[in-house]
Amino acid sequence: MSHYDALIVGAGQSGLATAHSLRQRGLTAAILEASDDTAGSWPHYYDSLTLFSPAKYSSLPGLSFPGDPDHYPHRDEVVDYLRRYAKGLDVDIHLNHRVDAVDHDGHTFTAHTDIGTAFTAPRLVAATGGFGSPHLPALPGQDTFTGKLLHASTYRTPADHTGENVIVVGAGNSAVQIAAELADTTTVTLASRTPVKFAPQRPLGRDMHFWFTITGIDALPIGHRITNPPTVPVFDTGRYRAALAASQPVAREMFTRLDGDTAVWPDGTSSDVDAIVLATGYTPHLPYLAGIGALDQDGRPRQRKGLSTTHTGLGYIGLEWQRSLSSASLRGVGRDARYLVRRMVR
Repeated sequence: MSHYDALIVGAGQSGLATAHSLRQRGLTAAILEASDDTAGSWPHYYDSLTLFSPAKYSSLPGLSFPGDPDHYPHRDEVVDYLRRYAKGLDVDIHLNHRVDAVDHDGHTFTAHTDIGTAFTAPRLVAATGGFGSPHLPALPGQDTFTGKLLHASTYRTPADHTGENVIVVGAGNSAVQIAAELADTTTVTLASRTPVKFAPQRPLGRDMHFWFTITGIDALPIGHRITNPPTVPVFDTGRYRAALAASQPVAREMFTRLDGDTAVWPDGTSSDVDAIVLATGYTPHLPYLAGIGALDQDGRPRQRKGLSTTHTGLGYIGLEWQRSLSSASLRGVGRDARYLVRRMVR
């Protein structure tokens, strides 16, 4: 059994930023990662994913994102960046160590892994994000649907759906980006309960994140826990707004039900559907904390600004709207990590 000042569950951007903050405080830390990689969920996102924030606003503490500061990094660039960041950390990173359960005796956390190892520390930070828990809303008539139903987390490339009739469900950045690229080779409908809202990517010639930064909006602390986060507008240079205007994809109000291989729409019409892609977000993936009473009945952490309200020494990082608009992003997670570590050490 190995003992540290702190344990971090997850080696994605949140876990890596937390490890950096812990080492800045002179604390020993171990990262326990289920996979064989230090890039979190990034290698598993769809092939064309591109950040909506420029490289200059997409860095973790201590290492600037490489390349042109104004370019929008591709998924694979983020993967390479995170792997390089991990190599520069002075912490023990245990790959292929999935944490199955955590115990707490009132003073010490013990993390048990799927290969039979155990690690102890007075502090534990859950940094596992939500990729392991995609939100899969129940669809009316789903039990009769004869097509393919998948979440955006398992969508990869338009080539997998060539010639199909596809419905993408959602109104956020991922939904619009996936639907727009599918429209080149498939018949696509973008279905959502509310219309897609757009925000200009570069108002007055500067990227939106420049304005977020100089106005302080990006780091503005929220005053309370947000249980139903608002849908963030789709940042757009004009490409996606034009695509929807040209019905590539067609934007429609959410279908009322599924019936075999068809979708029935609010106006009473129906259309064939071969596949549905749910771009409906994620929920925190924290099953290993269920046994100590740290989660509510829905499996969400009992916390305020990342600090557990049930266990001293327990923290969370990378949650949507944890402390600010940017909490779950590359540009914001380092700020939250510094805050969390400062409070946990205190």
